[in-house]
Amino acid sequence: MQHVHHGNPHLTSICYAVICSNSEIYNHEDVQQQYLSGVSMVRDSKSDSAKPGHLYEKYGDDDKIWNALDGTFACVICDERTQQFCAARDPIGICPMYWGKDASGATWFASEMKALQHQCVSFEIFPPGHCYRSRTGKLERYFKPDWLMSDQIPTQPADLPAIKQSFINAVVKRLMSDAPLGVLLSGGLDSSLVASVAVRHLKEAKNAFDRMHPLHTFSIGIQGAPDLLAAREVAHQLGTTHHEFHFTVEEGIDALYDLVYHLESYEQIRAAVPMYLLSRKIKALGFKVVMSGEGADEIFGGYLYFHKAPSPAEFHRETIRKVERLHVWDVARANKAPFAFGIEPRVPFLDKAFLQTSMSIDPQDKMIYMQDLPDGKHKKMEKYILRKAFDDPSDPYLPESVLWRQKEQFSDGVGYSWVDGLKEYAQQVVTDEMWAGRSDRFPEETPSTKEYYLLRSIFEEHFPSQSALDTVPKGLSIACSTPEAVCWDPSWANTHEISGRAMKNVHDSAEGFQYERRQDMKEKRSADDFVDNPEGPMQHRSADGKANGVLNGHANGYDAEAAKVASSATKQVVQGLRATAAAFTPSKATIPASSTVASVGDC
Repeated sequence: MQHVHHGNPHLTSICYAVICSNSEIYNHEDVQQQYLSGVSMVRDSKSDSAKPGHLYEKYGDDDKIWNALDGTFACVICDERTQQFCAARDPIGICPMYWGKDASGATWFASEMKALQHQCVSFEIFPPGHCYRSRTGKLERYFKPDWLMSDQIPTQPADLPAIKQSFINAVVKRLMSDAPLGVLLSGGLDSSLVASVAVRHLKEAKNAFDRMHPLHTFSIGIQGAPDLLAAREVAHQLGTTHHEFHFTVEEGIDALYDLVYHLESYEQIRAAVPMYLLSRKIKALGFKVVMSGEGADEIFGGYLYFHKAPSPAEFHRETIRKVERLHVWDVARANKAPFAFGIEPRVPFLDKAFLQTSMSIDPQDKMIYMQDLPDGKHKKMEKYILRKAFDDPSDPYLPESVLWRQKEQFSDGVGYSWVDGLKEYAQQVVTDEMWAGRSDRFPEETPSTKEYYLLRSIFEEHFPSQSALDTVPKGLSIACSTPEAVCWDPSWANTHEISGRAMKNVHDSAEGFQYERRQDMKEKRSADDFVDNPEGPMQHRSADGKANGVLNGHANGYDAEAAKVASSATKQVVQGLRATAAAFTPSKATIPASSTVASVGDC
């Protein structure tokens, strides 16, 4: 039995199994005790990434391997005896993973899409919570919690002590690190709770890098932004070593070209830009791991559009939709923006045990009723039960002003001038002539605003294939809703505006905020186009009414000519972007060292 690297720490050979993985397994010690009794370990037996291989050695190709793991992973195991392989991704999709087919029929896997676009004729996102086995040729779900069944509405009352303890456990296990660790502190409820719990319970953590010094927290925003003020207040109460950074609209615009390359999407850009700029600063300070607050809004209905949820049942179904699709939205952004600088993000709200606790709560307890004062003091606002679980006046986890602060989306909280400035810039760089020809330029998923025209143009210069376009989530959204929830309010019809300020009469700063509607274009995908597939991820229904299967792909995968010469409209837009960013140098299209790539043909 031998542990070999072949120049790549993600490659491990265990007897007859070769494993290629990107993982962080928080319960690796428990796995060894509970599941691997009698199994000889490789020389580096403390490696958490080796555990899937040892589980395969003992149990074979079984779902037990993946369900035993508590953490994040994208993993391929190749059996040299049988020439068969299996591949799996963590339940929520925190680790990115793509797969595709090349011209010879070989299957490729990678942690970044850019690693496949020149190798495969078609590729797509590997779905979270699934396993593919070459011996059966089937992609099957291994993660099957009862809360994923949208036809079953939970009836269990909210247990505030259980919510609190479950979240504390989730944070503590993620303090395990062999490198400097910090917390991204936006000043909102979610990241502030992560920071507070981490500070209080740091000494309880196993294998924490440094338990004897104050925790480091990081925030970013435009000077005077609401998030900065709140983050400062939280850091002061918690006693963290706090680092506050500022950026300008111009610096955000300068980063767009590189960011789209790293993010591999034209969605989530507003929030990804400040996170990307902050990650660069954090890297320069020597930190390699950060914790973040993603997931709470999806679980507890924290986005302001949840104020309009028509019923508890629909509220619950929307939380399921949001959690299931996180891997193409906030989780993708929270992973790829920091990893552009080699920083590993951790998201305790998406812990398996915490999800089981919080997604099993009667949605009536999550509903928003601003006229009610359940405790006689606080309105039943968004995420009320999470706030109340940590509302301890005798030993406060957070300042009262932050614990009960209204939801502020990160892209807004860093400074309203960022979103407004990006939209204004797009108005300038996308000419009226370009805009008039948008349907010809982008016949599929035609951009509804000049901002999206700009971002889509940059995306297609980096990723010109149809397969790449198909990985980007589609559909209308209001204040970060799913396409299905847009129908909750007739006034939202034909609207696509992700800012929380779009919620008139809900957001405190909504007055005067303007957004555009799709008036002259037919929406190409409606809520009915998205189908729930028990054997796979959210899929798009084709014109004949059938759901497109996994890896059926498009024949026109990577187009070499399109990669060399983008359309004249795209070139004009990108040239305009470059002209306003004097210090900006486009990245070369190379696979970053952080990528994990595996080609599985003859194994």
